Parts: sequence; C-alpha cells; structure tokens
Amino acid sequence: MKLYTPKTGEYNFVMAYPAIEEFALSSLGYLWLYKIADEKQGINAVRISTDNVSINFKEVDSLAFSLSFDFDCLGVLEVLDKLSIPFYAKDRNEYLPLIFAGGPVITTNPKPYEAFFDFMIIGDGEEIFDKILDILKLKLSKKETLNQLSELEGIYIPNKQCKKASVSLNNVIYTPIISEKSYFKNTFIIEVSRGCMNRCAFCTASFTNLPYRYYEYDKIIDAIELGLKHTNKIALLGAQISAHPQFNDIMSYIRNKIENGQNIELGISSLRTDSVTADTVKTLVLGGQKHSTIAIEAASERLRKFINKNLTEEQILNAVKIAKDNGLKGLKIYSMIGIPSETYTDIEEFISLAKKIKNENKGFNIEFSFSTFVPKPQTPLQWSKREDIKSLEKKQKFLEKELSKIGINSKFSSAKWDYWQTVLSRSDENITPALVEIYNNGGKIGAYKKAIKGLNIDITKSVEGFDFNEELPWDFIEMPPAKQILINEYKRLCKFV
Repeated sequence: MKLYTPKTGEYNFVMAYPAIEEFALSSLGYLWLYKIADEKQGINAVRISTDNVSINFKEVDSLAFSLSFDFDCLGVLEVLDKLSIPFYAKDRNEYLPLIFAGGPVITTNPKPYEAFFDFMIIGDGEEIFDKILDILKLKLSKKETLNQLSELEGIYIPNKQCKKASVSLNNVIYTPIISEKSYFKNTFIIEVSRGCMNRCAFCTASFTNLPYRYYEYDKIIDAIELGLKHTNKIALLGAQISAHPQFNDIMSYIRNKIENGQNIELGISSLRTDSVTADTVKTLVLGGQKHSTIAIEAASERLRKFINKNLTEEQILNAVKIAKDNGLKGLKIYSMIGIPSETYTDIEEFISLAKKIKNENKGFNIEFSFSTFVPKPQTPLQWSKREDIKSLEKKQKFLEKELSKIGINSKFSSAKWDYWQTVLSRSDENITPALVEIYNNGGKIGAYKKAIKGLNIDITKSVEGFDFNEELPWDFIEMPPAKQILINEYKRLCKFV
C-alpha cells in the first residue's frame, strides 16, 4: 500500500535494493528515495531487488542502488548480472543505463565500489536526490549529465574531491509503502532523529551523521497519526531517539492513545541504557512489546571509557531492573569483543556482570549478543588493528561456556565474516577486481580467500590498521569532524588503555 500518489513520465528510473524484497521493504532510506522518484512528474519509477528483477535493461534510463551493509556489494553485482549489464562503468556505452549509488557504506568509504558506478551520493540523500532526478530526466549525454551533477554538493565522481551532503530535518521521513511482505510486516516506521551525541569511538552512525538532529514534536505526531490511519504497528527509529528533547512527550502521546482504547503495537529498536525510564518501559509494554534491547558495547568500565561509551555497571544494573519492574519479560544485551587493548580480565567482567544481573532479576530472561569489533572509516578507531580470528573465536567459546553455566543464553556474530567486513570497509580500489571474482565464485568465505590470493591483493593495511601520518582511502571526502580531530580523540581515549 502506497501512502502517496505516484506520477509517471517518459524517463525510466529504477531504484534497486541489493538484497531480497523483504529487506528492501523494511529499508526506510531506500523506500523514501523511491517515493521521491515515484512522486516526481516526468519520472516512471520502478523498484527491484535481487529476488525481483522483472525488467529489461533496454527499458531503463538510469539505475540507483542503496548500500546499507558492506556485503551489499555482491547484491549490486547480482542485479547487474541479471540485467546483463557490464559490472564496470568503463565498459558501459552511451546506450546503457547511468548507474549510481548511495547509502551508509558509500558515505563512509566508496573506494572499493567506485568502478561499478558512474557517480555516488555522499551523505544525506533526500534533498540532493530530487536535484539528481531533475538533471537525469533532461536525458543529456552521460558526459553532460556528469558535468551537471558534479556541481552538486554530495556528488562523488570517481577520482575527484567531494563534500558530504548534510540536511536539516524538516519533513519527517516515514515508511511510504506499508506491506505484508516487509521484514517488519505492516509496520509504519518513523525517523525521530538522526545521528548520536554520544560519539562512541567505533560508531559510523555517530560520526557520519554529525550534527545530531531531530524532527519537531508536532511533525512526529502528525506522522504517527498518518501511520495509524493505515496500520496499528508503529516503530520509532533513530540511533539515539531518547535524546529527543520531547521524547517523553512523544511516548506519553502514544501511551494516552493506548489507554483510551486504541490498539497500537509500538516498537523501538533499542533502549539507551543510561536513560531507561519506567514510563518508557510501561509504554512499550502497553504497546505489546515483551522484550527489548540495550547496548553496553564492552566488557569492562575501562573499555567502555576507551570507546567513549561512558556507562557504569550501576547504570546497566539499574536499566535491567527498570525493565523488569515495569513489565518487560526480558532484555537482549548487545556488546562487542575484540576492542583494542581488550584482555581476558575484561572478558571475565562479562561473567561477573551477568551473574549480578541474574541474581538481582530472578525469572527475567537475559540474552547476551556479541559481535566482534570491526574498525570502521570516519571514526576515531579507523586506524586500529583487527584482532585475529582464532583469538576471537577462543573468547567466544569461553563466553558461551561460562554464560551457559549461569543459565544465560548467548549469540555471536561470525568472526570470519566480521574479518571480511573489516577488509571491505577499509580497502581501496585495488580490491574491486576481487569483488567480481568473489561474486562469480558464489560469495562464500572460501571465495573471498581464493580471490584475494589468486589476484595477489595486499589486504594487510585493511586488517592491521594504519599510521596517523599516512593517507587513508577515504580521505578525499570532506566531512566533519576533520581527520585531525579524530586523531586527537583517539589519543584522548588511549589514556584508558
């Protein structure tokens, strides 16, 4: 169900998602950009995904991708392959579609992928996207089109400098297409804020979305009312939604509607550990939520200070207690292992903390979920070394065994896949041929190893890290904060090592 009126035109524009349609229909940024195209006069907009490529490239004037995750690059190649379009921009003539991309992966480091695209969007896309469409529908030559696009802030033409696009949050972004097929079935998602003031040292969402911004209260309420006309499932989205100055008022508004008899299922992706309140939890419970999540990120208080996640053990215990006392049935606790300078003393603090949580909250379901540290571009930890796979897997087995002893379930991301995520996120254009080989060989772990070895590509820097005085693959992007500020922040945090 589209919550807007589409228009049409002679310019055939395709919005592609590099994964299955179920995920495409749950991607707020992707759907919002599609809405912009679908509402634009003169544009005939079509959505496709890896499992739904029902078009002929001869009917396409341009094709856009949204990349949210590092491994999405293989989905891009899959779509191009199914359309019989050459992977490399240099191999596509004037008669083949203009192909471009945006999204968080492209914003942090487009270098591994730039050879596949004619141009890329760096930063916030909602305002620049409309300008792009105005230029595209002129149907100029590729050269003339790229010349005009290069004048726009936030457009990266390969091998040129680029300034990140950043917008003020005016019109609230929400789910424009409600679908039973979505991963979040029939759910109306509302972006409450963008970015995060905490600036955890590993987090691209904090540093690539500066400054922290939020929508006006009245506009969020209007969006809630719009969504409730079409579904009873409402979800609030943002890396730090509880930092919204009227977050409690937003929750009160929803709670009052439920208490007055309206059937609303309310979802919030996670609770900010140091600002969990009884009222927030009660509202979630009234909205049908039985479990929620908090993120503590690191095992010990020392490590949390090192990554600028300034949480005390007392705050963590308090958050769990509030969750339990106000009606939730359980919590998932997110954290990481492999943070630089981590020792087994730090790891053992997970067990100590888990025992305290268990003892103080009898009958409350606790699950720990661990990822392994992936150093990301555009963050203070972008220079850091990635811990080796065997060491991380040893820590995972230790934690699984010890947590099981005290009756707590635990889940772990794959240390092997996280390794390759590190490689992709911090590589340059030299890795591009390997991506094609990986796709052609099925995209499994073995395909990564084979491609890197067979093409003799040096990935040492991507894994071992960088020196402060060397140029990084993504340095050409002009984006706050400046590189020297990130260096200063890393050095400041190192006092906790």
